[in-house]
Amino acid sequence: MNSIGDLAQSLTLRARSVLIKNEIETLTQEMSTGETANITQRLAGDYSHLSDIDRNLSRIQGFSVTTAETGVMFSSAQTHLEILHTRTDELANALTAVGSFGQTVNREQISNQAQGDLNTMVASLNSSVGGRSLFAGVATDTIALNSGETLLADLKSAIMGQTTAADVLQTAENWFNDPAGFKTSMYRGSDQTLAAFEVTDGEEVSFKLKADDPAFRDMLKATALASLVTDAAVGLNPQEQAELLKNLGGQLATSRDTLVGVRANIGFSEARIEQVETRNAASKTSLEYARRELLEADPFETATRLKAVQFQLESLYTVTVRTSQLSLVNFLR
Repeated sequence: MNSIGDLAQSLTLRARSVLIKNEIETLTQEMSTGETANITQRLAGDYSHLSDIDRNLSRIQGFSVTTAETGVMFSSAQTHLEILHTRTDELANALTAVGSFGQTVNREQISNQAQGDLNTMVASLNSSVGGRSLFAGVATDTIALNSGETLLADLKSAIMGQTTAADVLQTAENWFNDPAGFKTSMYRGSDQTLAAFEVTDGEEVSFKLKADDPAFRDMLKATALASLVTDAAVGLNPQEQAELLKNLGGQLATSRDTLVGVRANIGFSEARIEQVETRNAASKTSLEYARRELLEADPFETATRLKAVQFQLESLYTVTVRTSQLSLVNFLR
């Protein structure tokens, strides 16, 4: 004799069916993910180790974003510094040669070349990455310098009336060093440099380059003067033009050597970022392995349990069908 009625028995079978299906779903999830679904049972309620692993993984992920963005920034800066170095090197050699042996037509050609190089230099110093200006300090939302044409116009006004190469050089030097000169006329960035980037615990890299730094300022000064050497408004005679070009070639050679040092510093920071990325990647792999070991679901055990539960469900369906066929008529037969 059944101890419960037909309706209660039907509800009992249905509830048991739901429980078995839920267990099948859980075991299927464990089979597909390889991770236990009942973390509390696996860890016996002690989440301290898992929390520590997850916290470290989250921290490394944050550093990974920082190192990736910083690496792109330094790489872009290195690219533009290479452009400046190449232009400065080529122009320095050309100015030295023309200043020593060139004719009037050569001096005019080198002045035109210098003007083109000046525009390229200004464009490189106005470069940006990810919508952020590279060489404007903390003023990352603006370009670092005004146009090359602005520099030439203001510098020409400053040196007009000087009749010797030495006077032109000194006047230009004074104008570039005067806060009311180059700083006011050309530089649009901030006096404050970017804060250091923390790429991992206790380790930072700094990017302190600005377009008004002496290395860039001297390079722009020599290039701009080379562009104005043959300008009629400046009024230098051929001998003074040749002398000025020769001096400017020497100054650009010095700027070229300074840029080598600047690029070396950037390269050192790039190497540090790569090392940090490698360490972070190794730490992330190690932590992920430890997390898998902590929560791993044994595939053999899970498959065995899944097969057993599936058999239970099939058996339940068989019992349900047979029970539904019971009736008084069939009993009396």
